[in-house]
Amino acid sequence: MSKKLVADLIVDYLERRDVEYVFGLCGHTVIGMLDALSRSKKLKFVNTRHEAIASTAADGYARVAHKASVVMCHLGPAITNVLTGVANASLDSIPMVVIAGDVPSYYFGRHPHQEVQMHADGDQYKVLEPVCKRCWRIDDVEALPYILDKAFRMAESGRPGPVLIDVPMDMFSREMEEDLWARTYRDSHMTMKPALDPAAVKAMAKRLVEAKNPVLHAGGGILLSQASEELAALAEFLDIPVSRTLAGQGCLSDLHPLMIGQTGFWGLEFTHSLTANADVILGLGTRFGEADSSSWYQGVTFDPDKTAFLQIDIDPAEIGRNYPVEIGAIGDLKIGLQQILDEVKKLCPDGIKRPGLREMIADAKASFKKSNEDISNDSRFPMTPQRILKDVKEVLPEDALIFTDVGWNKNGVAQEFDITLPGTIHHSSGLATMGFGPSAVLGGKIAAPDKIVLNLTGDGGFGINPSCLAAAVEHGIACTWVVMNNAAFGTIAGLENANYKTKFGTVFYDAKGERYTPCWAGVAKDYGVESIRINSAEEFKPALEKAIEANKAGRPFLVEAPMENIVVPTPGCWNINDIYTPNELVKEGKLVKKENGQYVAPSHAKSHNAK
Repeated sequence: MSKKLVADLIVDYLERRDVEYVFGLCGHTVIGMLDALSRSKKLKFVNTRHEAIASTAADGYARVAHKASVVMCHLGPAITNVLTGVANASLDSIPMVVIAGDVPSYYFGRHPHQEVQMHADGDQYKVLEPVCKRCWRIDDVEALPYILDKAFRMAESGRPGPVLIDVPMDMFSREMEEDLWARTYRDSHMTMKPALDPAAVKAMAKRLVEAKNPVLHAGGGILLSQASEELAALAEFLDIPVSRTLAGQGCLSDLHPLMIGQTGFWGLEFTHSLTANADVILGLGTRFGEADSSSWYQGVTFDPDKTAFLQIDIDPAEIGRNYPVEIGAIGDLKIGLQQILDEVKKLCPDGIKRPGLREMIADAKASFKKSNEDISNDSRFPMTPQRILKDVKEVLPEDALIFTDVGWNKNGVAQEFDITLPGTIHHSSGLATMGFGPSAVLGGKIAAPDKIVLNLTGDGGFGINPSCLAAAVEHGIACTWVVMNNAAFGTIAGLENANYKTKFGTVFYDAKGERYTPCWAGVAKDYGVESIRINSAEEFKPALEKAIEANKAGRPFLVEAPMENIVVPTPGCWNINDIYTPNELVKEGKLVKKENGQYVAPSHAKSHNAK
């Protein structure tokens, strides 16, 4: 029987799984693995300057590649650094396999270099336990083939998410018989997805056909299951309007005649007029989270007194989490929506037409665009965020991939920037991580080398980890960063000012009290990235066009646009406003009824938006 080093056997395994990239950073516990990677003809090691960049880039890669990404990191500060990117992937249901080095197994508990063991010996890997579907520590190399098979299957099946394999550094350097990996040659790399219970299909189809004012409410699960065509087919056959969450943007074209837009804090009043008055809502791959449900204030975005909720999700824990469901079903959305449409066609062979619905939606969209027309064309400088988004839309090809960050570049995009193709917009939704976009765009470009891939970010978000620029140069990752620079943590500045009339701690000043912001274009040049800092609104579009030409030629580029700090309008409600500025209509997160029996949304929540 032939023997090989465990590190080489892990590399062999990853190659057989068609893994192409390992994102990570060096450290003394993983140099045995680095040695094996250096000899691989198929695997490329994407070396970054910070573990959070590695895990976030891996997140971006998995979103585009639709398969688990692989991250490798050291222990101690490395595993704490990698945490944020892993947590972001977890909350957005992105598959990831993390391989972490650890102290030698025979030194557990003796405080070898960089060991953390406050509660138990050899438990450092538990740092990632709260944000991983499963964590394994390798105590016996013979278990490794079984654990690797389970790890990838668990990461990619059910509700996808990260898993961790903790490998003490001595394990990488042990020899192992190749025959012990025989099972990994026979184990399938795909898990078949579940269909819906036929009884649930019949009941949901009947409910949708009989409904007077139904709505399909689509979340990120539609995109994860690649069910956009099935969603469109069901909506069109029954003429049902479709609302979406932030994570669901792009599940159906924002220009589709039945797409009514985003719900929640940054949703639209027209959207809420339909969702809050629906008699039936079918939730698809969404947990009806706070941001998408206006803090669950009754009658603002949704109203369970008026609406019967149906819900389909791959994760049973999400069924009925925030609203009582009349029918809840577990299954894959791509399969399940087709099942429902097939059943609907039996009940209603000719489909349903709702006279005037599409015209009403078109008029509302046109009115909203008209309301933003002047500020979107405004030539003031620093630029308005609306003007930046308008110019980006005019320059980017339709199939370009966009990674956002937090603030205007995410919430404003979700409101105003029409996404027409599934999978071309990627937000940090669950964790809303500042600094997500600048690193995630690296992985997105690696997964889609023939696409234009761009990050829209604020200066606060870009400043979290600007060494993502180094990774782009070192690996020839030809993406573009657009830094919308308002010299502030703008969203929080607006929120604080609205409630407390101060922007303390949110706006950037130097030691002399002068407004301050780094010149990120200058920083990019020092990293070796071509860049432009514009000096007028008219310069932005040509700069972005130059960036795209550089990308096509294989070079990364950064465009810095000084921007006015205009708060993103929030037509929905947000309970934090009512915590900070108490409202007589709200008690412990719930609206109180007026004497006429009606729920009334707090008026101040909307008045804040104008400031």
